[in-house]
Amino acid sequence: MVQAVKTSAPLRLGVIGVGTMGANHARVLAGVSGIQLVGVADPDRGQRDLVTRVLGCPAVTEVDALLALGVDAVTIAAPTHLHHQIALHCIARGIHVLVEKPIASSVEEGRDIIAAARKAGVTLMVGHVERFNPAVTAIKQAIRGEDILSIGITRVGPFPPRMSNVGVVIDLAVHDIDLICWFTDSEIVEVQPQLKSAIAEREDIALLQFRTASGVLAHINTNWLTPFKARQVTVATRGKYVTGDLLTRQVTECFGFQPDGAYSMRHVSVGHDEPLRAELLAFIEAVRSGKSPAVTGEEGVASLEIATRCLESRPALAAGAPLKGPRRVAG
Repeated sequence: MVQAVKTSAPLRLGVIGVGTMGANHARVLAGVSGIQLVGVADPDRGQRDLVTRVLGCPAVTEVDALLALGVDAVTIAAPTHLHHQIALHCIARGIHVLVEKPIASSVEEGRDIIAAARKAGVTLMVGHVERFNPAVTAIKQAIRGEDILSIGITRVGPFPPRMSNVGVVIDLAVHDIDLICWFTDSEIVEVQPQLKSAIAEREDIALLQFRTASGVLAHINTNWLTPFKARQVTVATRGKYVTGDLLTRQVTECFGFQPDGAYSMRHVSVGHDEPLRAELLAFIEAVRSGKSPAVTGEEGVASLEIATRCLESRPALAAGAPLKGPRRVAG
């Protein structure tokens, strides 16, 4: 059972890893009422100095030095291969944890983190920030109660120079694997991936097809070859066709289909919240209340497990062997 932090004193938070994402965590937390940004930890002196200069908070090199400042909770935005070690270290000290996606380098490591958090009675949340995009929230609301038939998601853009240890499936598609499960309230039971490495060492093109336990067909188109970013979602139900642009935050639904092909169309109201701020506020609320967080460790591991299954065909592709057929992964 998670122990709530019920106190009128400011909640003391720290950020571990202040690269691009972690620096944004620190920026947002520094402006949240009722929160004290105790400090940040990162081995890179340049990143530490930048955060200190902009936000005025302490910046240390080691995780232990940050914990010694006295924190109730931390957000972990370090490289993925360090998530397991850092999360377990913080959880063992009774500290609540938000881990950026993916939760860990492997499903087994993710499950270790879940088990440790459950035993210690601390909040564990996974940073799938796209769930907090107001356009995604609007899509979820528009399809509530509908009989969903299919989902299509496009997430493409240029190659990110920062990326070296994972390909597009873990970096990009894992967002949309999570969204498919969240939209459908169902698990993915079948995957059929097609992967290719065109300009990068790891897969930089992925066409992924899925079937959920509820019978929904879904596909993800993602790559690092497109010169501009695009983030688009389409959902077909028996009564609606919903489209959303996650960058411009425009959502439209078509409905009232007639035998002659006529239909009605309207723009859906979309909020203006910053997704990262909404995510961090959700984490803070979970820590204070002791209730289940918006994205649980189990959900984070489930998305990572499907992404890992998709990557199982990568060695065959590298060798020029034919693609494997559909793979059952649950059910």
